[in-house]
This record gives sequence, C-alpha cells and structure tokens, in this order.
Amino acid sequence: MSARRGGDGCELCEAARLTTWYHEDDVCWVAECEVCGVPMVVWRQHAVDPPAEVLEHMLEQLGRVADDVLGKGTWSADRVMRQIPDHFHAHARDPNWWFRRTGLAGSGRRP
Repeated sequence: MSARRGGDGCELCEAARLTTWYHEDDVCWVAECEVCGVPMVVWRQHAVDPPAEVLEHMLEQLGRVADDVLGKGTWSADRVMRQIPDHFHAHARDPNWWFRRTGLAGSGRRP
C-alpha cells in the first residue's frame, strides 16, 4: 500500500473543487461525483486498501451525507473503483443514478 499524497496525475489526489463538497477531515472528503452526480467519499491517501477503522470512518461519512442528499434507506454503497482503480473511493448509489447519468430519467426508455 502506498501512503503517498498527491499522486502524480491522480484526479482524486488533486481534489479539485468542481462540485459540491459536503464533508472533509484529515482522513477523507465527501463531494458530489463529477461523473455520476452522487455523493462520493475519497481517502486522502493514494492507496486502495484502507485499514478497517479508516474504511469504517469513511463509510460513516458517506452514509451521513447520502442520507441527507439521497434520503435515508434509498441508497447503497458502491466500492467498485471503475475509472480510478488505484485510489480508494466509494459512491452512494440510489436506484436511479444510472438513468439520470445517461439522460434517460423520466423518459420511460431503458438503456
């Protein structure tokens, strides 16, 4: 596990404030994902396997924000790191996130 901060060219290490930020502390930050439009927690360490207590802290912060933004009980944590696989982050996904992202929300069409 790498403990470096500010990985060369890593967008998550850069932590540009391009969307709404909901939380930040010494461990992580939670903001709206620029791609998905849902809350996302990002570890401040450039690594993929946070220790259990760090993971628990990050998922608690994501959960608190997701309950406020998406509604309690309406979302699930998605820890699959699709586009940036070498820096831990997780999304709070509600059932309609994909339809909003693809522009199909409310259209009655399926992808």
